[in-house]
Amino acid sequence: MHPTEVLFLGKQQPVSLPVCDHYAGAEKLMRKSLTLQQELGPVFDITFDCEDGASAGNEIAHAQLTASVIAGAENRFERIGARVHDIGSSFFEQDIQIICQGAASRLAYLMLPKAESVGEVRSAIDLINHHASRAGRQALPVHVLIETHGALADVFAVAALPQVQSLSFGIMDFVSAHYGAIPSDAMRSPGQFSHPLVTRAKLEIAAACHAHGKVPSHNVTTDIKDMATVAADARQAREQFGYTRMWSIHPQQIRAIVQAFTPPPSEIAEAAQILHAAQHAAWGPIQHHGILHDRASYRYYWTVLQRAKSSGIAVPEIATTLL
Repeated sequence: MHPTEVLFLGKQQPVSLPVCDHYAGAEKLMRKSLTLQQELGPVFDITFDCEDGASAGNEIAHAQLTASVIAGAENRFERIGARVHDIGSSFFEQDIQIICQGAASRLAYLMLPKAESVGEVRSAIDLINHHASRAGRQALPVHVLIETHGALADVFAVAALPQVQSLSFGIMDFVSAHYGAIPSDAMRSPGQFSHPLVTRAKLEIAAACHAHGKVPSHNVTTDIKDMATVAADARQAREQFGYTRMWSIHPQQIRAIVQAFTPPPSEIAEAAQILHAAQHAAWGPIQHHGILHDRASYRYYWTVLQRAKSSGIAVPEIATTLL
């Protein structure tokens, strides 16, 4: 039997997404990101930014550009989403209408910024479904930025919404919303991993996502020159805060993030051996190097192989039928 038939009985299989979400606003950067995705493969998503990417007065043309590129031949892997204007903006529905009309069938997701409550997210999803269904797309995936006090208060309810795939932490807006009560150095390392109000928010988002099988996406690293800092932030987000995805704001950050979130070869090999033995034992308990394993640990090792696959790493041959 396939692992998904055994390990997730009665539960929805957790969402699996590429570990890096790269943001691009201007057309030149959009196309550069596409070229890199074609080179590396679908190991990272691209989010075209209609919120901060569009210059004032150019919102319609920017949304049209976003739709046309997503619908175009360069979108080989169909792993491009779009961040629309915030729910309270007069451009919010316009973005959704234009992008869905032009590219609904090939759109990976829509990102919703600055939501204030689960009620706002529900209303936004209703509007998205209206325009997406008119374009022939049902249940378009939605990602949500958690960057306001209200959204953080409702984070478990937001994560529970069926169409929501991922929650991202918007650290800069979140810190700014405290009006100086949190120092600016909490927007970057090391403060972002030590300030109690910021770490609380990060942990709440990660816990809500994992409770509902969704993907927590870590905030950006604003240093676009030092890739060691990017890699260190990614590792700390993964190892200490439970994040399985991270934003990129510069093409050079993508490889560092993907590498940091990729399981080490030794863990991939161990996962393959354990799951191979488990499959031959009809998913009953086994021993591996003197350690007992059962379905609880099998679920962990299956996610290791999933992470390896999504990072473009070839899994050992004995485990290829398990994915």
